Amino acid sequence: MQEDLMKVAAANLKKALPLMLKHQIPTTPTNYAVWYTYVGEKSPALNQAMDQVLRDYQTCPPARSELLYREFVSDPVELDVRELQQNLEAMVIELSQSVKDTNRDADMFQQQVKTNFSKLGRLEQEALSLEQVMDLVRNFINESDKIRASTAYFIGQLQKAENEIHHLRERLEKTEKDSLHDALTGALNRRAFDADIQGILSQSPDGCCIILTDIDHFKAFNDTFGHLLGDQVLKSVAQRLSDFCRNGAKLYRFGGEEFVILVPASELKRARHLAESLRRGIEKLSIKDRRKGGTIDSITASFGVAQWQTGMSALKLIEQADSLLYEAKRLGRNRVMPITN
Repeated sequence: MQEDLMKVAAANLKKALPLMLKHQIPTTPTNYAVWYTYVGEKSPALNQAMDQVLRDYQTCPPARSELLYREFVSDPVELDVRELQQNLEAMVIELSQSVKDTNRDADMFQQQVKTNFSKLGRLEQEALSLEQVMDLVRNFINESDKIRASTAYFIGQLQKAENEIHHLRERLEKTEKDSLHDALTGALNRRAFDADIQGILSQSPDGCCIILTDIDHFKAFNDTFGHLLGDQVLKSVAQRLSDFCRNGAKLYRFGGEEFVILVPASELKRARHLAESLRRGIEKLSIKDRRKGGTIDSITASFGVAQWQTGMSALKLIEQADSLLYEAKRLGRNRVMPITN
């Protein structure tokens, strides 16, 4: 049973690491756990979700990976986390035993060399020439040096792997995860956006677009109707924006009444079309004021859409979208900029 467990652990790690390298996934404890589970096919729901993320992003952005970990790996209802920990422990045991075996083999070889050298004293009686004896000695020395070098390297590699997995296990147990969602609206938060935009721009930036949006005259809602209704406006707008996000587009609360939609592997024309759909969707919102019995149906938002260009940093991309959002506000609000593609 233990031997089978170690074989499965070794096989899964050998599958996971090349996939992580292929998709440029950082080797963090969370990512290890997610991809280990993915290649092990222990959670069909995780595999389906990961496959969709890879289709949308051509990689797995940091926030996406952490959310997959929380939803499918860390939840004992979805996955037996204890089995994952046992597999990691089994790998450590296997590596430790390999180190011991290698050391034992090296000791045996050294003993064999000593034994063979002791035989050299009798070779004179067998009428071997001095040159023949020296050739034999040189062969023994060369072979000894080779096995020593090979053994030292092997032990070093095994020790490195053992330390890495031990560190992984400790991190999985001790690291506390910060929240990735905005408590009020339920949208992903600024921390998640910063991680995802950096991840996408460093791994698969081509066609990446962002849509920055701001609720028009939001301060007036708070001043006129109070903060409670203002919060309801924020939640309703976030829900409407989220409903329109498809094909990998994700919504984040950027701050205050601002939201940002990250649209990977797209182009400006498509992103602008999505922004126009979002604008019309918000324009149709109607919120009831339960305290006063009225209805608010004058909610609008302005949008700035920008596409990543070669050499552009995340900050520059955000600044471009923000500049276009400001222009939309200046031109009368409730519009998408740029006007044309």
